[in-house]
Amino acid sequence: MIMGVLVRLPMSDLIIFFSAVLLALFVTGLFFYGVWRLIYGFFSQPRVQAALQEALQLVRSAMNPLLRTGPYQWEKESVMNPAIVEAGGRTHMFYRAIGEDGISRLGYASSADGVNFDERLPYPVFAANGLRDGKRYRYDPVLFPSGGSWGGTEDPRAVLIDGVLYLTFNLFDGWENMRVALVTLSVDDLINHRWNWSAPTFLSPAGERHKNWVLFPEKVNGQFALMHNMHGEDTNHVRVEFMDDPMRIGSTQAAVVSPDPLSLPDRPAAWHKRMRSIGPPPLKTAFGWLFLYHAMDNESHRYKMGAALLDLLDPTTIIARAPLPVLVPDAAYENEGKPGIVYGCGATIKNDTLRVYYGGGDRVVCSASAHLPTFLDALLTHGVPQISPA
Repeated sequence: MIMGVLVRLPMSDLIIFFSAVLLALFVTGLFFYGVWRLIYGFFSQPRVQAALQEALQLVRSAMNPLLRTGPYQWEKESVMNPAIVEAGGRTHMFYRAIGEDGISRLGYASSADGVNFDERLPYPVFAANGLRDGKRYRYDPVLFPSGGSWGGTEDPRAVLIDGVLYLTFNLFDGWENMRVALVTLSVDDLINHRWNWSAPTFLSPAGERHKNWVLFPEKVNGQFALMHNMHGEDTNHVRVEFMDDPMRIGSTQAAVVSPDPLSLPDRPAAWHKRMRSIGPPPLKTAFGWLFLYHAMDNESHRYKMGAALLDLLDPTTIIARAPLPVLVPDAAYENEGKPGIVYGCGATIKNDTLRVYYGGGDRVVCSASAHLPTFLDALLTHGVPQISPA
């Protein structure tokens, strides 16, 4: 019957009729496509987020904690925040230890595989004891959760450049005078456990509050590069000082000028509202300097670890930043002592494995790792700003 009616219609009306039918089918198709995309997005978004989180997650070692407090007075209260270098076929660790006297010193341990630290010396290998007004600091378990010890050598970072170990650390001598210092040691002395450290050089001025400065593990454009502040002119920049010889600061070069991070306002970026401190020395990759740092989101009582890439030739520029934290203090041993702390000071790349060494809860030494190619691909693809892998 419908066909009979259509046959009797003029050609112009037939064209209008079929055009209307096609338009109706097109609109209906768009409607169902929109519904399908809505349903697909609703169910796939959690999967995408979960996959991204897995790719950017540092997985804790089954050996954690790698180090606990020792039986000796100088490391009886706490061990944490380890610096790491690799030389002579072993992974060398300099960890911060707090004794019953409240002084921080550096202990030493080493490992053949980077996980099982089967060598650990019974004495500190470096110390710069905190003394002020003739009175030695003491350990106070009540005040300990406020952070740190009461003097000495805190939170080391280490790099090897041209056969020399450069070790930066925080020299704490009261809250109003926290200076960043640098000492050196030859690689030969390191391997043979001869602790012939150089005299300390102060990188930051006296009378100011500065902590957690790190050297890059190789020269950049022919100069040493020192990252001293994560607050650049905007959220996509950090502060890096370039110098011919960091050991000559104070003689031929003035101390590094850097704003006090505690006096700077919050600067929201990616997942966090405030960056707290630089983590391990940056690691060189084919896509940029991999930079790990500590930051806080709305859970302001918990230190979480973030990740970013810095430009290889201009390491002041952040080219990608992870949109979520890569390590969150959820393990039990990260919540004993000072709760909610993961604090990285050392990291290595070996056989496509990124391994980060950190202090948990200001009490123990731990590590966590990730498959580096997967980690970098997720960081490059989903980071902010967004760029694509080369």
